[in-house]
Amino acid sequence: MAGPLVSTDALAARLGDPGLRVVDASWFLPTDPRSGRDAYLAAHIPGAVFFDIDQIADKSSGLPHMLPPPQAFAEAAGRLGLPREAEVVVYDAQGIFSAPRVWWTLKVMGYPRVAVLDGGLKKWRAEARPVESGDVAPTSAAVTASFDPRAVRDFEAVRHALASGEAQVVDARPAARFRGEAPEPRPGLRAGHMPGARNLPWSAVVREDGTLKPPAELRAAFEAAGLDLSRPMIASCGSGVSAAVLTLALAQLGTEAAIYDGSWAEWGARDDASVVTGP
Repeated sequence: MAGPLVSTDALAARLGDPGLRVVDASWFLPTDPRSGRDAYLAAHIPGAVFFDIDQIADKSSGLPHMLPPPQAFAEAAGRLGLPREAEVVVYDAQGIFSAPRVWWTLKVMGYPRVAVLDGGLKKWRAEARPVESGDVAPTSAAVTASFDPRAVRDFEAVRHALASGEAQVVDARPAARFRGEAPEPRPGLRAGHMPGARNLPWSAVVREDGTLKPPAELRAAFEAAGLDLSRPMIASCGSGVSAAVLTLALAQLGTEAAIYDGSWAEWGARDDASVVTGP
């Protein structure tokens, strides 16, 4: 895999390759009645295992689907049969939405060869490619704990970046939520955004067929949002999922970015965090 994306043609040609693992990362917003696991059980790419973003997480934080401790992740990845030496392709049911979160998680946890299926299951099924239902029982793998902190930021690091200007913060939430005109899908959170953050909704970098926009359009989207692609960037969103869509888009442009894992689920709930509304 030469980049962060894999085409449906390329994946179809390699299904069944013993060095390849396929991961279904389907996940839906709290306001959506659908379940990622139910969607997976109903139809998934043959041989794919299900990565549950809500369960393979740090349950002690009080925040939704935070990165799990490295040892807990290694045990979960081992049960899913994901050896670190494998090539891993991650997809989701919506096209490109939650798969980048798992792509990012695997990279943080030391997986060097991970890519997102461009267009996901949406494009795969539109092309009448094969799917299967039910669960998959993978052969377990031995996975050691590993963690790269460079791609992750916490509350204090984000607050410092905003105050110092040492990194740009880009918020992937829809514009109405960013401006404070629409409520958050999680109760108890203030409406608005971090002072100094820029807004680039994740949907602005994805086409209607669920594929990522081409590089020229990605570059234009970031620049139109007032972001400088030559400077460090931290992506945020509601709970650290759609921020990874922007991180994937930046990777496609050859630029690395960190993710604020707590995102608005943390910032919007803290009394010591400044919040503004409007553009």
